[in-house]
Amino acid sequence: MAISLAGRSVLSIADLTRDEIEEVWRVAAAQKSGEIPADEQLRVAPGRSLAMLFDKSSLRTRLGFEVAMNQLGGHALYFAPADVRIGEREPVGDIGRVLGRTTDAIAVRLSSHADIEELASSSGVPVINAMSSLEHPCQALADLLTVREHKGDLAKVQIAWVGDGYNVCHSLLLICALFGARLRMATPATYEPLPEIMSKAEEIAKQTGAVLELGGDPQAAVRGADVVATDVWVSAGMGEQATRRRVDFRGFQVNRALVEQAKPDAIVLHCLPARRGEEISDDVLDGPQCAAFDQAENRLHTQRALLTLIFS
Repeated sequence: MAISLAGRSVLSIADLTRDEIEEVWRVAAAQKSGEIPADEQLRVAPGRSLAMLFDKSSLRTRLGFEVAMNQLGGHALYFAPADVRIGEREPVGDIGRVLGRTTDAIAVRLSSHADIEELASSSGVPVINAMSSLEHPCQALADLLTVREHKGDLAKVQIAWVGDGYNVCHSLLLICALFGARLRMATPATYEPLPEIMSKAEEIAKQTGAVLELGGDPQAAVRGADVVATDVWVSAGMGEQATRRRVDFRGFQVNRALVEQAKPDAIVLHCLPARRGEEISDDVLDGPQCAAFDQAENRLHTQRALLTLIFS
């Protein structure tokens, strides 16, 4: 492989260069197509272990990492929230030291991004951010691979984000900036991306020619778009905000009327799980323009490729 991520942690999309992301996608596509055959993939990580430390439930992330490690000849160990009780049973740094001495890499889904950073600094092994309140880099890698498969050159693609400017939006902002895409975001007031993420993305965009636009009108964001993307209004751990958020996000549903403002061949993305009838309507999620299940499959392929490069 021309590029290796050996021994590297990936806590943010900003931890990867454009060339490194291109290599993740190249390896993902080759493994997905069989160009890199299954028996060769099995030789990537024999005898190696991946610890998965989660404080939230997961389907696609856990599934992708477990299947990927099996296909790479290694083993994944899942620790549910009750197994470890981050910061309650023992300090994060102590957990990191133990996992670093007994496993070869760690995939971490924790609410606190600072806890993920502490785990990475204490463990001495590669740590992958499998989602925090700040970012979801694994999702962004799968999302833009899906866009490339459907639409080609990212610099010629117009992407609309409708909904919460939260962790998935943060990683999407950074990766779109890196690849020179045009991203138009529509969020309700007070739900915009964090200013520090927006500033970082804008600095990158100055070098790549990306266009990043933020507003509060879903119709304007979607008009003429090649891709329409969204996420849940009430993310995991926000249950106490559910009633208020459902009021604040009225008018931000990705439904047939909104999608009709995009190009006729636009695709629709949703990182799943979806709350049908809230942020996205059934007819869109089940419709011919929906690529959400391509996204879900690509979580496996990109996570497997990321592990391949980390173990190379």
